Amino acid sequence: MNQSGQKESNIRKVALTSLAGTSIEWYDFFLYGAAAGLVFPKLFFGEASPTTALILSFLTFAAGFIARPVGGIIFGHFGDLIGRKKTLVIALMLMGVSSTLIGLLPTYATIGIAAPILLTLLRFAQGIAIGGQWGGAMLLVTESAPKEKRGYYGAFAQAGAPIGVILANLAFITVGLFTDEESFLSWGWRIPFLASFVLILISLYIQLKLEDTKAFQELEAMEDKTPQDSKVAKSSPILEAIKKYPKRISLAAGAFLSVQVTFYILIAFLLAYGVETTDMDRDDLLMAVLIGCAIMVPTQFGFSSYSDRNGRKGVFMAGAALTAMWAFAIFPLMESGSFLNAVIAITIGLTFLGMMYGPQAAFFAELFSTEVRYSGASLGYQLGAIVGGSFAPIIATLLWKNYDIFWVSVYIAFASILSLISVYMLTETFQKDLND
Repeated sequence: MNQSGQKESNIRKVALTSLAGTSIEWYDFFLYGAAAGLVFPKLFFGEASPTTALILSFLTFAAGFIARPVGGIIFGHFGDLIGRKKTLVIALMLMGVSSTLIGLLPTYATIGIAAPILLTLLRFAQGIAIGGQWGGAMLLVTESAPKEKRGYYGAFAQAGAPIGVILANLAFITVGLFTDEESFLSWGWRIPFLASFVLILISLYIQLKLEDTKAFQELEAMEDKTPQDSKVAKSSPILEAIKKYPKRISLAAGAFLSVQVTFYILIAFLLAYGVETTDMDRDDLLMAVLIGCAIMVPTQFGFSSYSDRNGRKGVFMAGAALTAMWAFAIFPLMESGSFLNAVIAITIGLTFLGMMYGPQAAFFAELFSTEVRYSGASLGYQLGAIVGGSFAPIIATLLWKNYDIFWVSVYIAFASILSLISVYMLTETFQKDLND
């Protein structure tokens, strides 16, 4: 095999490994989202009313998002210091252990108030893991990819999110097929969490089989030749990133708002809303989300490839604008009680999100220089996640219960407009050389 063919083979191996790791990592994270809407209110919140229990359950869901910037800071710091691969492996291991322990956790009926406390702590650990995972997986791919295909290969790291939702929903649907409601609530829901042990095996494979990125290796070689007193970024990459790129970090966070708010309303809030207000059952709604995510995956790759040829900003802004408009169609379609209309509402919404989320890995990587790239990109991403995603199901629930479902659409549209403005204010990056 010639050198060009070998390089292409290596990047494909890195991309597929990243896809496998992120898919199962996001599977764990989203598994919790589905359980927060369907299982945890009944099992972990004692005698609370159904609405209060749902809000409390979504608050534990939010704990994962609150932890994500913490994970981004910790893993970003060490990712810029010791490499992308090592930190990714640690993040994957942490997620695998946390999710497995959730599957073993006693309920409120067994240990009382300790149950929701432990659940929240383990969700916090999941958040730290996912906060570190994204930057490592994204940079392993984007820093290894050729410039003209960076968006396309970056989409492999991004595709893990919808594939994770698919796997999580399939897991609950499969368990539901073989258990009645009582058995599902008693022990069936635990099985998908216990399957998270697979993450540990994937992390071991990455540790043993993959090398760190060329950009980081070149930076490391330069640092070895640099006098100790001039190694500013190396001492504290996160502080250097904030000092050097405060505007870019803030705007990256703003760019991510639409994706976060809309995504978690579509895949988590709609489960609770649909079960309560329509004739569709749990499995119908899980299947609708599954179909939407299955279609989102190829659209992410298509829009990411488009961004390699025509730039990141245009397709990202188009996705934000279309999401803002589609927000007002989602709930009328859901209220029809039609499974087909539910699929349309969710699928089109996720397709518009794919226009943003697909090119995002390359876009965010290109905003920052190599020595602080893990820290800068992770911080922008995770700040957007905590502001946008953490409380989206809670805010949506409060707007729905206290006012009207129409205001949930307004909420989605407002977040999307903020994202559109943020991207407009960022510079175009798609021709940047990440090794510079």
